[in-house]
This record gives sequence, structure tokens and C-alpha cells, in this order.
Amino acid sequence: MRSHASAVVIGGGVIGCSILYHLTKLGWTDVVLLERSELTSGSTWHAAANIHGLHDNNNITRIQNYTMGLYNALEAETGQSCGVFQPGSLYLAQTEAREHQLRLQAAKAKYYGLNFHEVSRDEAERLHPLVNFDGIRCIMFEASGGNVDPSGVTNAYAAGARQNGAEIIRFCPVTGTEQQPDGTWIVRTEKGDIATQWIVNAAGLWGREVAAMAELTLPLQPTEHQYFVTETIPEIAGLDRRLPSVADRDGEYYLRQEGKGLLVGAYEKDLRFWAEDGTPQGFGHELFADDLERIEPNMMRAIDRVPAVGTAGIKRVINGPMIWSPDANVLFGPVPELRNYFCCNGIIPGFSQSGGMGLLAADWIVTGEPRYDMFAWDVARLDDWADAAFTKARVGDQYANRFKIHFPNEERAAGRPVRTRPVYELQKQMGAVFGLNYGWEHPLWFSDTPGTVDTDGFTRQNWWGPVGDECRMLREHAGIIDISNFAKYRCAGPGAESWLNSIFANRMPSVVGQSCLTPLIGVRGGIAGDFTVTRLAEDEFWIIGSGMAERYYQRFFNAVPLPDGTVFESKTNDMCGFNVAGPKSRAMLQRLTNTSLESAEFPFMRSQWMEVAGVRVLALRVSFTGDLGWELHCAAGDQITLYEALIAAGRDVGAGPVGSRALMSLRIEKGYGSWGREYSPEYWPQEVGLDRLCKLDKEFLNKPALLEVLQRPARERLVLLALDADATDASNADATGGEPIFKDGVGVGRVTSGAYGYAVGQSLALGFVKDVKAGERVDVMVLGMPHGAVVLEHAPFDPQGERLRG
Repeated sequence: MRSHASAVVIGGGVIGCSILYHLTKLGWTDVVLLERSELTSGSTWHAAANIHGLHDNNNITRIQNYTMGLYNALEAETGQSCGVFQPGSLYLAQTEAREHQLRLQAAKAKYYGLNFHEVSRDEAERLHPLVNFDGIRCIMFEASGGNVDPSGVTNAYAAGARQNGAEIIRFCPVTGTEQQPDGTWIVRTEKGDIATQWIVNAAGLWGREVAAMAELTLPLQPTEHQYFVTETIPEIAGLDRRLPSVADRDGEYYLRQEGKGLLVGAYEKDLRFWAEDGTPQGFGHELFADDLERIEPNMMRAIDRVPAVGTAGIKRVINGPMIWSPDANVLFGPVPELRNYFCCNGIIPGFSQSGGMGLLAADWIVTGEPRYDMFAWDVARLDDWADAAFTKARVGDQYANRFKIHFPNEERAAGRPVRTRPVYELQKQMGAVFGLNYGWEHPLWFSDTPGTVDTDGFTRQNWWGPVGDECRMLREHAGIIDISNFAKYRCAGPGAESWLNSIFANRMPSVVGQSCLTPLIGVRGGIAGDFTVTRLAEDEFWIIGSGMAERYYQRFFNAVPLPDGTVFESKTNDMCGFNVAGPKSRAMLQRLTNTSLESAEFPFMRSQWMEVAGVRVLALRVSFTGDLGWELHCAAGDQITLYEALIAAGRDVGAGPVGSRALMSLRIEKGYGSWGREYSPEYWPQEVGLDRLCKLDKEFLNKPALLEVLQRPARERLVLLALDADATDASNADATGGEPIFKDGVGVGRVTSGAYGYAVGQSLALGFVKDVKAGERVDVMVLGMPHGAVVLEHAPFDPQGERLRG
């Protein structure tokens, strides 16, 4: 066994072996995989191993299709069969919402060049004569869908890795992981120790236990999961071809051919958690006792759809463990608080994602950043607020609703609230409908009836009208938006200015009270973040960024050592904030303070400490609404006092509370981008209009990468589109993000954000396009159907910024 390695992968399931293989493909041949038992032990060996290419997230669609295309190449490279069957998959829609989802996925498939298209009932019956298609509204066919052999795929990755120089050591449990002062690690085993630069935790069911060795807690919870395989079905035995799989997600089961019978699996409502206090060390290839009664309702729906299931005997039942994260996405990426510790835990559709997951993990470890923006998977999207109770509640909800559509703007209630601000109960009494943002409850919109909850769907829902009222109120009078969930930091000390200049691309404000906008540049030269930085004093700065990315940003802040005597601290928990915006915001606030708010004394992009209603606040004259406004940041203990004063003063000028859904509409009317949508490491500064904020006459984090991408022409550019009038009918829908954009039938881009612009009377969308100019027409695939749109030259609201600076 080697005593030194560039990386040690812990876990010999399909994911660990894929990561090992992809590390060797990127040139890291001195890598080791440690497996406590035999390869595939845990969850891999008993997986149903279905594969499919389409996902609601565009980047996950890309990596799933990479995975599906890899398997045949892997067989040819290694000589190890992956047991690939790709007879296709039939996707069935019983409801209007499912039809919307499938049509949108078909549009995305066309954009990405994938074979996923609608078929007639006659064609579907030819493809799968055992299915009863009564009651089906829409049928889609994915030509590359199918399944693989779990053991074959895992051993193919392992064979490829060994061929490239990797070492795989079986029956070698890890007993400890110890980080050294230089950031490297010692991995301790019963067979000896290995010194390594990187640890990769791909330990599957034991991911929690391996993480604990590094004093890390991962929000993971295993459940039982059952599927069964029927005896031989004569109709299948008589066929000379393999039947396509059936994705009847409205029926809450999955079904495919297995041998000459059928495999049927279900995610039941009556789920069973397992190993809540830790996965047993001796567990490996065991299964749980059969418990088919729990999945009987799902089985009956499968029998209604495929009657042959009901007449066939059951050959075997598989009831084995799976391990889940709170949102059913993998916990992926370097742990921000630890150097060189990479997580890949909580994978559910492992055989659809294994190749892409291995590719991106190797990308990240070797180059410092994955090629795609994968924040949806990033371990940093969760933090210690995702405790055991929250994790169990969310996992239960995810399992029981595995095939439920994830609608745009959907907010699931399981496990909440986790973190609340002092005004939470007051806002609740005022009719606030809350969303979850990095654990915090924050108002999405305000209903006239306290206790109202969102309805969900692809078309306009119950919040569409009230959000419009909030937008018009702010644009005509004023509005009060809770922005406490923004990430807030304080940097102070003699080295504060130089350190911030070494982190951010823009030059830090030189005048006390002055603010600036600045990008944060990623390892590949893209936009890793956007911040507002304010100089509070000669040696003190206030920094505001995206709240959901607070843990993510730690990787960048930790990359440059702080100078002696300088502190950088998060103030997100300690400070709350409100944005007061709209044409009457000045008059409203002036009633509550003796500080002049006139532009001569308090110009745009300036700040100062002042008192509002007797509360000391840091006031910044900025507003994400694009309207006249101020951000007011106060101590958490003063939040109720300040909020009550703002609400009372607002009544006199026709103002009131405004939620984040309205803020989405307002910022899109102004054409403002948002981190995680328009600003991402995938996009270059010149593509989103932030290159002017990058000051190349100073040194800053990842400047060489930025210089390289700035020498290249923009691949695409961020634009604002106005959709035609037929897309603004109240029974229709607005773009929400992810919709492809076509011109003359050719894919030219995709939507990143969308909303109805209530103040301008237009359905709007921000998105990236290539080879399309202002004034030209395109089709935006809202609900998967073409909706005509025009690329706007200017934002429809206040294009010259007169309101903002007035």
C-alpha cells in the first residue's frame, strides 16, 4: 500500500470509483481508493440503476447526458461490461402540470440536442404493448433511457482507474483522518497510514461516520427503499426486443424490464427511516425484511397502468438502504471550513449522475473549480442550521414526494421554521407568506388573510395578484422590504483596505461613506459573486452579498490570509435590515430622522450611521428595486422597533410591507442581475456587463484567469426580453428560469430569471443569448411552448436611472 498520494478516495461504490477514474483522466495517477469491504458494498450493489438524461436543472441535465454517453465508451476502454440497456423511456403525464413539465423538458432537450420528443398513443403502444395509456394527456419518449448493471459500472470505473495508475485497496476500513498544519491529511487504516493532499469522502451509507473523523457533521439520513422483480411474463418472453422503461411519476412508481419480467419500485408515503444514530459498521451486503404492504397503493397504480404486473408472480424483493440529504441533492464540493476535504455524499440517482459527478469532482480538485455552476449540489448551500431534526423532516418529505413536481417558486414546509428573526411573528400576523433562504424565514409576499399558503404550479398562482399590488404600491408610493437574509460582513483594522482590494476586482471606496459594487472573480475567470462594499471609517468596511452563498464565499475569503491586526467577521446573525424604496421613500423616512436625506447631503451610493425612530442604523442609499431608496441595517434586538416605526410611517404615504417575490419583479424591470441566476462562475464579466467594475491596474484574487477570459470575445450576452401580449393573460404563465430561447427554430439561449413587470405591464425575462441583437424577435419556451418575445435595448423602468438617483 502506498504511503503517499495526491488524493485518497474513501468509499468503493459507484461514485467513489468514478471520482477515482476521473482524477486519473486529468493526470492524477498517484491516487488511492480505500474500501471498508468489497466494491459496491452499501447502496450501490442493490440499486435499480435506471438512467435518464432530463432534469429540471439545466446543468444536471448536461452531466446526466455526459454520464449516459460515457458508459459505452467506458466498456470499450476497459473491456469491462457496464450492462448497458437503452431501449428508451416513456414519460407519462396524467395531469396538466405534468404535461407542462414534460413539454418544457422537451424544449430543453431540443436546445441541448437530445432525443426527447412527444409520441402518439399508437406509437407508444407499439413501443410498449403492455401499458394501458387510458387517461394519459401527453407521452414523451427519451431514446437513450434505460438501465445499467450496478456492479459492472462500478468495476469498469475501477478497471479504468487501475489502468491509469490508481491503487484500490479493499477490506481496508479507515480508522481516522487527521489534518496536518500545512493542510495535508493523514488517513489512518488498519493496514497503515497514507499521507495525502486531498481526502474525498464518498463513503455512501458511512458518509456521516467518515465526516465525523474530521469533526464534520453532514446532514444525511438513510431510509429503506423497496422494489420487486416479477417472474417471467409470457408477453415479454415472446418479444425479440427490450421494452422501454415507464416513468409514470404521477402514479408514484417506476417500472422497467428486468430479464423476462418487470422491475417495479416505489417511493411510498409510509416510509421508514433507518440508522438514525449512525450506520452500523458491520453492515455491507445485507437487506431488510420485505414489507410490500407499505408500497401496496403504489403497486396498485402500477397494476392499473400495466395489468401484467398484477398477474405475474414476484421473483424477489429488494428492500435496502439509501442515504439522503435534506433536498435529495448530493452534498458536493470542498468543505469551506477545512482545507482539501472534498464531499460527495447523499447521492440518490447515482447511475444517472455518476460520470458527471466524477468529472466535476476531478475538475474541482485538480483545477480549483468545476466547469459548470453546481451550487444546487454544493455542500455550502447548507450549514449547521440543517440539524438532525430538520434533516429528518426534509428527508421524509423528499422521499414521500420523490416524484412530485418541483414547481417554480415552490416552498416546502417540512422541518420549518429553523431560523427566524425577531419580526417573524409580527410579519406572520400581517399575513406574510414565508420562504426559506439559507435556513432563514423571510417574507415572500403578504396576504390579506393570515395563514394563507402558496399554491403551486407552472401557471400564475394565488400570489400573482397580491405581488402585483405590492409592486405597484412601491412604484407609486413606497414599500418596506425585509432584507435581513442578505449576507453582511464587517472588515476592520490597518490592513482592511489592502485585504479587500486583494479579494475583490473593483477598487475599494477611498472616501468614508462611499459605496461601490464589485465582482468576485472565480478560479476560471467567471463571476463568483457580486457585492456592495461601503467604507465606514478609515480602517473599517461593510460588505453585503448574497445570503444563500454565505458559506460558499468562505472559500474565497479564506484564500487570502488576513493581515495582522485585521478582522473579518460575519454580521448576518447579529444585524437585520430593511430596504425602504419608492418615490415617497424619502418623505416617509424623513419623518423618522433628523438626518437630511436630500441628494445634496445624502447622494446615491453613499452611507452613514444615523438614527431612525430612535434606532441606530447604518443607512446605505442603494436599492435593488432600481427605485429611490435606502437600505437600513440595525442590530437584531432593534428590528421590531424599527419595523413597527416604518410600517406606521408608511401608512401616511400609502406604503406598506413588500415581499421578495415583488423584489424579483422590480429588479427584473430594471434589468438587474442576481447571484446564482445571472451572475455565476460560468459567466464572464464582459458577458454580464460587469467588466467595467474590474480594475486591472491592481492585483486581486484570480486576476490571471480574468485577464485570460477578457481577451476572448463574449460567447453570449445577458439581455432583457419582453414577451408578447399572449403571454400576459392571467391564465397563462411567465418565464421563471431555465426556459430555452429559439430564433427561427434554432436554440440561441436560455432564460435565467423571469417575472411579470407589473409597473411596466410586460412579462419580462432575463437570459443569455448569442447572435441576437436588440430589437430582434425570438421565441421563449414558456410551458415548453413558443412565446414570441423581443430583445429590449433598455430596461423598461427608469432606463436613465433618474428615479434611482433623484
